[in-house]
Amino acid sequence: MKDEIVIAQAMNGQVRIHAARTTALVEEARKAHHCMATSAAALGRVLSATAIMASDLKNPQEKITSVMNGHGPAGTVLAQADGAGNVRGFIGDPSLYLVREDGHLAVGQAIGTNGTLTVTKDLGLKEPFSGVAQIRSGEVGDDFAYYFAISEQTPSIVGVGVLVNPDGTIQASGGLFIQLMPGAKEEAIEKCEQVSAILKPVSTLINEGHSCEEIIRMYFEDAEMLGTRDVRWHCGCSRERFAVALKLLDEKELTEMIEDGKGAEIHCHYCNTYYNFTSREIREILESKRAENRPA
Repeated sequence: MKDEIVIAQAMNGQVRIHAARTTALVEEARKAHHCMATSAAALGRVLSATAIMASDLKNPQEKITSVMNGHGPAGTVLAQADGAGNVRGFIGDPSLYLVREDGHLAVGQAIGTNGTLTVTKDLGLKEPFSGVAQIRSGEVGDDFAYYFAISEQTPSIVGVGVLVNPDGTIQASGGLFIQLMPGAKEEAIEKCEQVSAILKPVSTLINEGHSCEEIIRMYFEDAEMLGTRDVRWHCGCSRERFAVALKLLDEKELTEMIEDGKGAEIHCHYCNTYYNFTSREIREILESKRAENRPA
């Protein structure tokens, strides 16, 4: 089954639900950053949560960026998703393999709890909107739920999970958001509380072969499916884009790169790709810059 996000509503619109399968996406992220199991799980959870948030964006150019840093060994965990379903991100330390006493991957320990979750929404307006919440557990799902309660005043149940195979590849990954809409009645609140009490890990359900729609109907029999969004790992960086970025440097910096004979190496942190520009290529960029700035 391909990666997707299914959006639904239940109880006459009082509850909104998003279910996501992100297994292929997280596997691509793991490969790009050469992640060990705990790092892969931490990054995968943040990627999944951010992808779900971005599935409500109306414009392909709009984007959401989530940054978690609890000052644990993982360092900064960042994910960015746009309205077209493209998702990218990175983790400060991709080499973590930490396990709790119960045998589960110690994502909370990796991320830490002495820091914040910051969510920035770039909707094409003059200023992006940013919300910040303290990290409560480092387990990601609880932290996003707390963010929604504090920054967006939206009571939410957030489940995100990643299962990692013994060989380090991603076995299953996904997320489930259940949110009460403004004006929700007591019956809707009670229903969500009941669901929260019986909720199974979403990665387990995906690993068992359940579709996103089946997962939603498992908890809300009256759910009305509103739409499906494709989601994928895609950075969008390229040599051409970085060549344009180099052209924005001043002539002195470009000249120094040419004269030292080493050229330039540019690293895209989002997808861990390196782009090398020779001194000759930088000279061509400089000449193009001068031609553009020459009076007509």
